[in-house]
Amino acid sequence: MSQPLTGVKVLDFSTLLPGPLCSLLLAEAGAEVIKFERPGQGDEMRSYEPKVDDDSANFVLLNRGKLSVAIDLKSPEALSQLLPLIREADVLIEQFRPGVMDRLGLGYAALAEVNPRLVYCSITGFGQHGPRASEAAHDLNYVAASGMLSLTAGNDGAPVLPPALIADIAGGTYPAMINILLALRQRDQTGRGVHLDVAMADNLFTFQYWGLGNGALGDWPAPASGLVTGGTPRYQVYRTADGAFLAAAPLEDKFWDNFVALVGQDANALAKMSPHRAIEAVAAAIALHPVAYWEDRFAGQDVCTSRVVSLEEARHEPHFQARGLFDRSVTTAAGGTLPALPVPVDAAFRRPDRSAASPALGAHNQLLNR
Repeated sequence: MSQPLTGVKVLDFSTLLPGPLCSLLLAEAGAEVIKFERPGQGDEMRSYEPKVDDDSANFVLLNRGKLSVAIDLKSPEALSQLLPLIREADVLIEQFRPGVMDRLGLGYAALAEVNPRLVYCSITGFGQHGPRASEAAHDLNYVAASGMLSLTAGNDGAPVLPPALIADIAGGTYPAMINILLALRQRDQTGRGVHLDVAMADNLFTFQYWGLGNGALGDWPAPASGLVTGGTPRYQVYRTADGAFLAAAPLEDKFWDNFVALVGQDANALAKMSPHRAIEAVAAAIALHPVAYWEDRFAGQDVCTSRVVSLEEARHEPHFQARGLFDRSVTTAAGGTLPALPVPVDAAFRRPDRSAASPALGAHNQLLNR
């Protein structure tokens, strides 16, 4: 079977993470992705460390299976060079501040005149309009601005750095992918494209549904107080006797009862304590034994508890190996190889070749001449 996006042409003017990861997902589902980069330098992500041959590992992972065209978008002839590709494109992704593409002659209104079927996706931090639309910011700033970062505060009241680029991926890449697919479906019905306004900060509020619900009833969440932000012994990270950690999430009573019994605590006694005291009691019990003891004790039991492992350990965990997460590969232009980035595209939809290349800068400039 052909892939679901076979025949879809994507023009990607984005850099770094949100847009490139979105176009990677589209490419894995069969789309032809043409990546436009600055001559000489290319996507800034190419310069990051560590390097695999000439490019960073980050760039190689995010640009598997794409084509690269090096072009100076400010040059007088850029628009005329791009017009043939724009006329036949299905999707355009851009990640500049609002107004930049308009100044380059590549804004949605202008391109919709050339290609009314174009699905034009703009990914920004704060959206195409509003008081903060042109504000310079990065992932951490969007997480802070949306209220999410405040809920990571520990006992000293200081928020901790998130371990992932939540706004870029969860607020940018995934909503962009979803809306591009919706727009393509709508185009099937109407014959017309649309301008998509994907604002990373906006989309972080969805992840705080419970806090917004509580807040609407006058109970705004605070650090170490909510159900999933440290306010209960049923959703905590506990230290073991040997300094390892257990992530315990036995929220439902059936799991909690199993967990408490195996930890050697009394559920009724814990229920009569304040949440803080109950957390301390469970923590004291967990701290009596090393992590191996608890792994053995919890094995085969429904307790929703896992050892906190490193990324290296998780990468080689037998379960994920059995799932084939790292069975595909990406090669550099010079022939170096890395395991491909696992992506949330079902195996039934992904490209059939298990190895694909990351492009050299400008390797496909001949596309400007066809």
